[in-house]
Amino acid sequence: MAADRTAIRQRFPPRAIRRVCTMIAMTRYLLIAAGGAFGSMLRFALQGWIQRLVGGGFPLGTVAVNILGCFVIGLLAAAFAGPVLIREDYRLGLTAGVLGGFTTFSAFGLETVDLLHRGYAWLALANVLVSVGLGCSAVWGGYRMAQWWYS
Repeated sequence: MAADRTAIRQRFPPRAIRRVCTMIAMTRYLLIAAGGAFGSMLRFALQGWIQRLVGGGFPLGTVAVNILGCFVIGLLAAAFAGPVLIREDYRLGLTAGVLGGFTTFSAFGLETVDLLHRGYAWLALANVLVSVGLGCSAVWGGYRMAQWWYS
């Protein structure tokens, strides 16, 4: 056993191992960043197209993007948990990157459903109430603070 470790250390010195680990981590971050850029552009295009299509004052384009993002993250979560084998970097590039850029609402939906699946219905409800309540309150507070600063 010790001979095996020595042979590995001689063949792959610690500096080379650290360099490979750094490249792997950078690949992960680059996949997330590229996916995020793509998801953001996709959200902008799809949300605008839907809003122009239906018109009106209700933000149906945003609602549609949020619901679609929730559906896709649920689909991917089930696929990656079962029949579809995928590298962790690619999974993160798709979920945190593309869907994170497309809509963070999908992550909120997935986490809430995960709480329900694990039997924590009260925590799921609390997550919904706290996230929506505090989120809207934070938007209102930020808006009021900006009005105060710039008035």
